[in-house]
Amino acid sequence: MKTITKMTKQVKNDERYNIFIDNQYAFSVDEEVLARYGLLKGKEIDDLLIAEIQYEDDIRKGFHSAIQYLSFRMRTEKEVKEYLMKKEVEETLVQEVIHKLHEYGYLNDEDFAQSFLNTYIRTSDKGPDWVKTELVNKGVHQEIIEKVLRSYPEELQIEKAIDLTEKLVKKYKKESSVQAKQKVEQNLIRKGYSSSIIRMAWEEASTEKNADEEWEALYKQAQKAHQRISKKATGFEYKQKMKQTLYRKGFPLESIDKVLDEIEEE
Repeated sequence: MKTITKMTKQVKNDERYNIFIDNQYAFSVDEEVLARYGLLKGKEIDDLLIAEIQYEDDIRKGFHSAIQYLSFRMRTEKEVKEYLMKKEVEETLVQEVIHKLHEYGYLNDEDFAQSFLNTYIRTSDKGPDWVKTELVNKGVHQEIIEKVLRSYPEELQIEKAIDLTEKLVKKYKKESSVQAKQKVEQNLIRKGYSSSIIRMAWEEASTEKNADEEWEALYKQAQKAHQRISKKATGFEYKQKMKQTLYRKGFPLESIDKVLDEIEEE
């Protein structure tokens, strides 16, 4: 058996103690581990107990590192695991640290997911599918995600989607009504809204262009196409390419014929 002959508090960290065995430095230990094992000067100790103490101390160090990481903001279990692995904490120790964090209430993926959703509802125009993707990437289980997303009211989704639709319609006012709608829908999908919410938002939002706005959009698109196509084609070929280009952009053929007549007269 060996004997603890001296214990000193570390200068830079007063929660850790240096342990001396048989008058030689042996290891350092956290204050909590020291108290749990009743380490005192004169206590007899063997190699098996030393190994057990050091294992518990490594868990404690990992726990402190995780607490510091969590002090900045809430994290998921996956995020904490990845952080500890980057810190080169052994995998078996990581599992013990995670268990302790759950035990003391520092980790709760459902609380994280609910807080994450509430933040984006309050501060952004993101829809539930976007939130779902982010939570999946952060390692939150599917059942938790589905439960949390049920607290995102459909009425609020529609309201946000309507606001976003009306802003985007103004952004795409130089496009045809057809193309503007397509681009609005693509944006809303990327923002995380379902097709049913997008459809309801489009129906309720102020999206209709008047005849003058539609004509202005067509005329500007026709001018742009003309500058490009007239350099390479003339006559029948020019007209066909112009019609194809503008038709693909969603303008009706009758209006295209009229704008081509106008450009020809200029």
